[in-house]
Amino acid sequence: MLKAKKPYEAAIAKTRDARMKWWREARYGMFVHWGLYALIGRNEWVQSIEGIPVREYEKLMGRFKPKPRPARDWARLAVESGMKYMVLTTKHHEGFCLWDTRQTGYNAMNACGRDLVREYVEACREFGLKIGFYYSLMDWHHPDGARAAYDPAARRRFLDFTWGCVEELMTKYGKIDILWYDVALPFASDEGWESLAMNQMARGHQPHLLINNRSRLPEDFSTPEGHVKAAEAGRGWEACMTFDSASWGYMPSAAEDSWSPRQILRMLNTACAGGGNLLLNIGPKPDGSVPDAAVKPLTTVGKWLKQNGKAVYGALDRSDVGSASACGAFSRRGSRLFMWCRHWPGEDFALGGFKTRLKKATFMVSGKPIRFEQQPTRILLKGLPKASPDKIAGVTVLELDFEGPPKHARGLTTPALWT
Repeated sequence: MLKAKKPYEAAIAKTRDARMKWWREARYGMFVHWGLYALIGRNEWVQSIEGIPVREYEKLMGRFKPKPRPARDWARLAVESGMKYMVLTTKHHEGFCLWDTRQTGYNAMNACGRDLVREYVEACREFGLKIGFYYSLMDWHHPDGARAAYDPAARRRFLDFTWGCVEELMTKYGKIDILWYDVALPFASDEGWESLAMNQMARGHQPHLLINNRSRLPEDFSTPEGHVKAAEAGRGWEACMTFDSASWGYMPSAAEDSWSPRQILRMLNTACAGGGNLLLNIGPKPDGSVPDAAVKPLTTVGKWLKQNGKAVYGALDRSDVGSASACGAFSRRGSRLFMWCRHWPGEDFALGGFKTRLKKATFMVSGKPIRFEQQPTRILLKGLPKASPDKIAGVTVLELDFEGPPKHARGLTTPALWT
């Protein structure tokens, strides 16, 4: 198996840049966690956390009655929020499948007579969004989901089930853009999952597919969860964050912990600076409706992105600028820095530590020039408004054009260090 990995990974690496081009330029996507756990409203792990027996939990199927085509609401909100792709939990850890599957009767078709994955795919295509499928490898409902770890016959049955589910998802809905695995238990290695063969099968059906790193193979991109932190240079990465800090699934009592537009923009800024993506989750209500608490913050960010998308979308370079200012952070495209000014500094302020000469400074939205003076240890920006010009979220982007890719040194405080 180890020998087989090397040619597979080499072949995938050859096509990676072409396959990932759209994803790297999209920058911002919507995660959707939706399943039977929404009916309980106490976290998507509620079955495990509260020790609910499988047979008792199964009865939720009888109460799962989504409203007509809720995925259109998600897709519309994603577009209005400036997102370019979506990822839906086709099966979470509870084992309930949102599509019309032959692998188990524990599915949406038997619960409500509808293939909810198909509705989701149709909504994504209607609104021009790229399509991602989340699939939990761990399964609390399957009888072999745990004993597969020590029983060879159970392992074979569980792998056949898993393979069957993935193949259905890759063959029933036309072109799919992302396969987003989660929680590769009970096996501790990719050999236990036969991930190499499974992913080859998936790519046999979907040659342009992007696959994340959670089948215990590195594949195309890393997935930091609950924090926005860049992977190593050259590695694709996507921070997955949920709209509130308590739950990925619907949890109405957690609404007060939801992110503000400014906090979302800060996460997005960090992703842009590190050359990564932000996948921001909502947990729809039991009927599929979008929680009210999510709408205004997300659409506010969408309005901001309509004006400031130049600093977000398209090809960006990693920004190595760290502590040039306490008032904001940066994203970069070549010799141009975009300063996302979160804390308005007043009429005059300085950017410290730049070693590259600045040619021009402007307000990105208006194009209005900014007066500046470059000194050995800092760049002085002068004659700014007293208050932030951005009236949407109070985050104003300054566009800084340098003579070359900007070089910056932390702690550059004396002229003797200017070289």
